[in-house]
Amino acid sequence: IAEGETNVLGLPDPIQNFLKLGFQGALITTILASITWQLVAGAFPVAFLSTPITYILLVICLFLEGTGICNGAWVLAGIFKNAFGYQLDEVYIGTAAEREARGSKDNSRRDLQLGVETGFHGLPDFNKAPKSLRDLAESDPEVGNYL
Repeated sequence: IAEGETNVLGLPDPIQNFLKLGFQGALITTILASITWQLVAGAFPVAFLSTPITYILLVICLFLEGTGICNGAWVLAGIFKNAFGYQLDEVYIGTAAEREARGSKDNSRRDLQLGVETGFHGLPDFNKAPKSLRDLAESDPEVGNYL
């Protein structure tokens, strides 16, 4: 603003600077473009859904939602996969057939919940550790010594 001129509506400079942020435009857009239509649909669902265009858009949206292609988790998974080089589980732990051939057990339930029986009774809550860790500690002496 040139010297001697006033702000829009004669507002003080701090308020004018706040208006320049664009927050009000985002708020009005949110209200008019999103919430208004939801209120109309909530108040008059039959009239809202009876229009052919709305019904076609609804079917398309439900189809896309059903495929899961628009799920935000896929986007995050892709970002993390590229950023950290994640691979499929089979690369890390092998296929089910490979795990079975190695003698790895997929059942994580433990019949006996007593830490004294495992030989690691000195560790607090060892009986609550995952079954795969308990089995590994019992079968591999190096893991047992580390624990």
